[in-house]
Amino acid sequence: MSNNNPRSRRVAEQIRQELASILMREMKDPRVVGVSFTAVDVTSDLEHAKVWFTTFNPDNQAALKGLASAAGFLRSELAKRMSIRTVPKLNFHYDESVERGAHLSNLIDRAVEEDRRRPQDSSEDATENRGTDET
Repeated sequence: MSNNNPRSRRVAEQIRQELASILMREMKDPRVVGVSFTAVDVTSDLEHAKVWFTTFNPDNQAALKGLASAAGFLRSELAKRMSIRTVPKLNFHYDESVERGAHLSNLIDRAVEEDRRRPQDSSEDATENRGTDET
């Protein structure tokens, strides 16, 4: 759905900013506390928008349900704040990239720490060991 149309990109960014503002000021649903919108992709006809989010709450499914149930309210609030003829239908998706990045960073940190704990071979020992594997 990613669009290279400059107008679509501007509208997508404005939607992301407005949704963040609405969420912070207008919404009372506890399921959406800690939600942050990471990206919005809109179709070129502005009919549909994929809204990517992360949350500090480990139950991202609850956040997804909260956002989905508020989609009509959010869309009507966007209509009040934005000067576009058609406000896209909002489809929310959990953005796993932040979680995946944190997991990979943790794996790298653990691997580096394990390497530090192992006794280091000197370069001479490593060179000698390579020659002894011949059959």
